[in-house]
Amino acid sequence: MKASQTTPWNLISGILGVTCLLLMATMGILLKNLYSKQSIQRTFSPDAITELQKGSSCCSCPEKWIGDQCNCYFFSGELKTWKESRDFCASQNSSLLQIQNGEKLHFAISSTYYYWIGLSYHKERSAWLWEDGSTVSQDLLPLVQGLRKEKCVMYSSARSVLDEPCEEKYRFICERKLI
Repeated sequence: MKASQTTPWNLISGILGVTCLLLMATMGILLKNLYSKQSIQRTFSPDAITELQKGSSCCSCPEKWIGDQCNCYFFSGELKTWKESRDFCASQNSSLLQIQNGEKLHFAISSTYYYWIGLSYHKERSAWLWEDGSTVSQDLLPLVQGLRKEKCVMYSSARSVLDEPCEEKYRFICERKLI
């Protein structure tokens, strides 16, 4: 008699167990999809990226690039030397970041990392020049005056620059101008 009474309870507990497993599997799939979408967003940069400025309807950037004001930016998670960074950007039809004024990156950098940018010292011209040959703007000039000329330049979210040996490996920012 006891065996027949426990059979319905065994059946009910089995059904409840299977139901719990199905609910847990469904929840796992939903969470995986939620977090994979967030991680795709964050692959643009290894850092937390602040809100992008709106109104950049002319941008059509490649995957993992951030569009802002008709330019595309790539924030590397990979560490490279300054030359390797410059070569990577060139292979992507872009260049290392060129900052014309202190406001340029207020939309994107919000971390403690420093990034290689496209500024270097040219001995022939005795001046700090961007990759395109242009000079540093007057509002950025005070930032670079204390830098050592034999080193390469990095930029941080604190709008500060740092000089480091060019052979050291750091993150970098590529910029692709669309207009």
